Amino acid sequence: MRSMEYHNLSFDKRIGENIKNYSLQKLYDLEKMKTYLTRLSAFCGAEFLLTDRHGGIEAQSDGYQGGVPDVVQQPGNKIRVADRTVAHLYVQVPGADSRAKEQAEQLLADTAELFSAFGQECYLHKELDEYSNELERRLEKEKYRVTHGDEEDVLTGTLNKSYFENRRQIIDRSEIVPVAEICININDWKYAYDHFGNEESDRLIRVIAEMVKRNAKEEYVIGRTDGDVFTVLIPMAEPGEAKDYCERISKECMEFEDGKLSPSVAYGIVTKDNVEQKLDELYSDAEYEMFDLKYQIKNAPGYQERLTRASGGR
Repeated sequence: MRSMEYHNLSFDKRIGENIKNYSLQKLYDLEKMKTYLTRLSAFCGAEFLLTDRHGGIEAQSDGYQGGVPDVVQQPGNKIRVADRTVAHLYVQVPGADSRAKEQAEQLLADTAELFSAFGQECYLHKELDEYSNELERRLEKEKYRVTHGDEEDVLTGTLNKSYFENRRQIIDRSEIVPVAEICININDWKYAYDHFGNEESDRLIRVIAEMVKRNAKEEYVIGRTDGDVFTVLIPMAEPGEAKDYCERISKECMEFEDGKLSPSVAYGIVTKDNVEQKLDELYSDAEYEMFDLKYQIKNAPGYQERLTRASGGR
């Protein structure tokens, strides 16, 4: 169980912070702990009560009387790990003379110190092991990033431009046909930026990205290839499949209700149907079709009214 990420902390700071996420059960084998305390108590004629840091009972001998003391006002013998109390150990010595009682209480106090030392070693071992594993994961991730580059676009979760282009080249080399290539451009992204700022314009990109991903099949290859442009590849596309896909996205845009954003896209589609063709060389045809559709959409009745309603017509 990983409590939280601490890879930005030094190991010394990490062990000071992370102990608060460790329960008593995570640090100790409670059954063995209870067995040890039971045998020790029987040996010295004492009764014991073990609680967690909040006073919850973890173990007690049959003869312990009086319930749970106030762990704040009467903390008993504290079991501490990494300078933090993780448990309280209480002892009662009924029917014993003062010297026997003192010795029994001291023995249980020494036991609490022993548990503290054992817990400290256990905790450091667990944290060092996790810290080492975390460093190894980070090194592997960094090695992959240096070799391959980051795969995903941070804002949208689609492939970034570099990785998308690599995938496009792989599809070209595989000689798969037909392949539909789609250029999807967000209409009036700059309007959102100018009127509502960077946060809302980024949200517009994410909203469109989710529509593009949600309507895609598993085999579609989707990349954010420019600030407000997505490119989609559909290997072995069926007739009309790319057009239906784009129309679903456009329909979802029109059904989107929001106080500020009015998402809209223009798209262009080109199909590679000859293994000698290159997808990147065909892309300009998809862009041309996209710009032609963009002109039609932006000049269609009602478009400007929908676009400007949230900004009061500005």
